[in-house]
Amino acid sequence: MSRPLSELDKRKQISVRGIAQVEDVTEVKKGFNRHLHFSLIKDRNVATPRDYYFALAHCVKDHLVSRWIRTQQHYFEKDPKRVYYVSLEFYMGRALQNTMINIGLQGTVDEALYQMGLDIEELEDMEQDAGLGNGGLGRLAACFLDSMATLAMPAVGYGIRYDYGIFTQRIRNFEQSEEPDDWLRFGCPWEKARPEYMIPVNFFGRVMDTPDGKRWTDTQIVYAMPYDNPVPGYNNNIVNTLRLWSAKSPIEFNLKFFNDGDYIQAVLDRNLAENISRVLYPNDNMFEGKELRLKQQYFLSAASLADIVRRYKSSKFAQAKNPHDAIKCMHEKVAIQLNDTHPSISIPELMRILMDDEKLSWDDAWHVTTNVFAYTNHTVLPEALERWPTSLLQSMLPRHLEIIYQINFLWMQQIDKLYPGDFDRMRRMSMVEEDGEKRINMARLSIVGSHAVNGVAAIHTEILKRDLFRDFFEIFPNKFQNKTNGITPRRWLLLCNPGLADLICEKIGDEWPVHLEQLAQLKKWAKDPSFQRAVAKVKQENKFKLASILEHDYGVKINPSSMFDIQVKRIHEYKRQLLNLLYIVCMYNRIKRDPTANFVPRTVMIGGKAAPGYYMAKKIIQLICKVGHAVNNDPIVGDKLKVIYLENYRVTLAEKIMPASDLSQQLSTAGTEASGTGNMKFMLNGALTVGTLDGANIEMAEEMGMENIFIFGMTVEEVEALHKRGYNAWDYYNRNAELKQCIDQISGGYYSPGNPDEFKDVTNMLMQYDRFLTFADFDDYVQKQDIVSDTYANQAKWLEMSIHNIASSGKFSSDRTISEYAREIWGIEPSYEKLPNPHEVV
Repeated sequence: MSRPLSELDKRKQISVRGIAQVEDVTEVKKGFNRHLHFSLIKDRNVATPRDYYFALAHCVKDHLVSRWIRTQQHYFEKDPKRVYYVSLEFYMGRALQNTMINIGLQGTVDEALYQMGLDIEELEDMEQDAGLGNGGLGRLAACFLDSMATLAMPAVGYGIRYDYGIFTQRIRNFEQSEEPDDWLRFGCPWEKARPEYMIPVNFFGRVMDTPDGKRWTDTQIVYAMPYDNPVPGYNNNIVNTLRLWSAKSPIEFNLKFFNDGDYIQAVLDRNLAENISRVLYPNDNMFEGKELRLKQQYFLSAASLADIVRRYKSSKFAQAKNPHDAIKCMHEKVAIQLNDTHPSISIPELMRILMDDEKLSWDDAWHVTTNVFAYTNHTVLPEALERWPTSLLQSMLPRHLEIIYQINFLWMQQIDKLYPGDFDRMRRMSMVEEDGEKRINMARLSIVGSHAVNGVAAIHTEILKRDLFRDFFEIFPNKFQNKTNGITPRRWLLLCNPGLADLICEKIGDEWPVHLEQLAQLKKWAKDPSFQRAVAKVKQENKFKLASILEHDYGVKINPSSMFDIQVKRIHEYKRQLLNLLYIVCMYNRIKRDPTANFVPRTVMIGGKAAPGYYMAKKIIQLICKVGHAVNNDPIVGDKLKVIYLENYRVTLAEKIMPASDLSQQLSTAGTEASGTGNMKFMLNGALTVGTLDGANIEMAEEMGMENIFIFGMTVEEVEALHKRGYNAWDYYNRNAELKQCIDQISGGYYSPGNPDEFKDVTNMLMQYDRFLTFADFDDYVQKQDIVSDTYANQAKWLEMSIHNIASSGKFSSDRTISEYAREIWGIEPSYEKLPNPHEVV
């Protein structure tokens, strides 16, 4: 299992040591051996690699727990306003390396394991990804937790501890298949069960009027068991908490089964309740109105709010007041951020708690509720907006439907006063939609029930104000804000690209991981040949490493000198992987037409998961794989062009891809991508972007200058104009010979010789029903891609642009995003204070 450290390992070790605090190697070895000895005497006499991993994880956790306890003591003593980030998804990835870096332990652990003859990278690879999210929304939540801890904010994340996270994707016979992600199979060394804080959550039942007010009774109870996960800040000894809820059946059994003598059925029946936290819904940008999904949303909201109220009541602030006055002041010490509408049932749930349990009046309860909640919108796609049938709410959450109706009644009264007789406006703004099946529009509820509403990129927020929520913006202009997304530079540069991190430290020092704006200092070396060579060397090392992985995993020999051209994200029509594919076919045809022509070699990688029920997305994956098979096995093409579908794209794979990338593809139709965060990860690691003026691409271009990014395609206004006058794909097809050849090949069975009609549905969609106007941007895209190739051939120019990308990334730190949330929404100040290290003798 042991091996000498490679140059890359040494570089990683030096890089982290140069930034992080070094602790005693001997103590780490003792702790490791103690945990390893415990696992051996407990089970067997031969250690497995997994035993070594768990020994290491528990050893690192020893250093984490003392910081965790001290942080919570510090918060209790200071009694600050607290932030609660409620999200149905947290795409955390692996914890071991991130924890070691953040608490300054990696250099020490590297050395300790090296002395013991163990390979730290092999042990790190034993860890299962915590894939409790689909894509951007869940990964953003993870970055935000990292930033809140790094900025010493008293914050707690609340989510669900799914037994099965986002599915494991397998490509079999060119098609996606799904396997369950049993990430807890070997246990999770980081979590701590807290059964003493288990909370009952009610479903179904009926509402009674009593002399004391409304009473929700005859309910079915499910218990929410909390599991706490530490979230360490960077180099400040702060450790916050991510609390994940797991569904547990109540202790009581169904006596009917016992009376019938069916003991087995009585036990089995209890397990039905636990299905609530069994599996993450694998849908991204698609609303699925299933009963289980609503149960998950309410389960998260009810458990989290009960916990928040309990925490607040035990605070010094609340204890100093009488209980009734204290609860009326809850918003002074509590801020809750709703990550999209998934937890928006929290709004009527808090109203229920305040009125039914705490006996506040409607007006007092509404004042607290609206000042506690803030809402982040993540999408403008109509199919993604949540609208729950009232029949389902009436059955499952009858008290909450009553409260929503009352909120809406008072809201409609307000609209009628502002716009007398404007019934069409009332229809557009009502939370209760009556066209067809009666539904509750959760986005409208979230806007009315929150004191702040934000989009996640400047253009996205403008679309919300101008289009999607225009009527609401006219009434609440000060409620709408923009908070452009960000990424944590700790994971997405320091952890995943230690060679580049080391170079940056040599040039500008070691404060940039918490002050990413300092990267701007690198601009003065953008044209420096020696710095360019150093950056190129790091990039090439990363490319060799990725090429080795790809050859091992896919059996395709990669030219490491080729341009690594990468598009990784969820597979969806609006993200336009098909535009990328059409250019791949176009390049293939050009090579076949003239094999001797000068051609800049490319290795095109596309990765991402399709929702299991999304037929078109799965056909797109199949087509990419088939085209890749044809290209990669064509001797005429050789190593000029390779196409690889990256199976099972996830956080851990992203950490290998981003550092090795040359070109990032961000192809969404202008006005459809809320922000994107993959684009920021590529930029931070020195990849250049070919993309549309959509999402955060616009702000990236503003930061780096249009000369350092390859922008193509229509603007939002041009997209809207084309939709209005009518988009006809045939016009573009008939006008462009290369496009016509590509489509004819795909529809004619060139890439599916055994079944010529295999991809007719894809080409029919492109020709007849393409909402995302793929052909309209094809010409400009191809021209821009030709410029990309010409620029890559001029390596000095490419490296200059790459360094400008890195140096312009400061704005896109999640620290900046979270600081804006804190100051402008939550009413707290970020801090760079550092707690004492509990392991240091003062």
